Amino acid sequence: MSAKTVARFGLMTGVMLVLGYVESLLPAFGAPGIKLGLSNTVLLYALLLSGPKDALLLAAMKVLLSGFLFGSPSAMLYSAAGAALSLFVMALLSRFHGVSPIGISVAGAVSHNIGQCAVAVLFIKVQAVLVYLPVLLISAVITGIVTGITAKYLIRHIKKK
Repeated sequence: MSAKTVARFGLMTGVMLVLGYVESLLPAFGAPGIKLGLSNTVLLYALLLSGPKDALLLAAMKVLLSGFLFGSPSAMLYSAAGAALSLFVMALLSRFHGVSPIGISVAGAVSHNIGQCAVAVLFIKVQAVLVYLPVLLISAVITGIVTGITAKYLIRHIKKK
């Protein structure tokens, strides 16, 4: 790995951590547990411009570092499940040329919530979380649109440079 690549990864990891931390300081949007997912803008950028391997490495770094710095082992489990499913779906959709960054982002946000709820149901045996899933999915569509629009313009700006 070149020094330029390492520096780029370090920068993107740092930006993701800062955005995640800033977001944790904001009040919940509408209901508990709902976040904008601002750091996912960086992940979507990495996926679309660098590829799935780079995005996977970034997602793993974010899950581990955020968990150790700001979370707990259970938070890391939920985050890892959401990130894994989300990244899989986004990587799959990114292979289709007709799907925009906004569509990929929405699918990723929805998948993230499904992954987290699946962990709660399968491992923690908390099935009551499924009652909350429709609220999470509606919020995922809204936040996915915001994140996707942000990533779309970020990618467009960076490609011009």
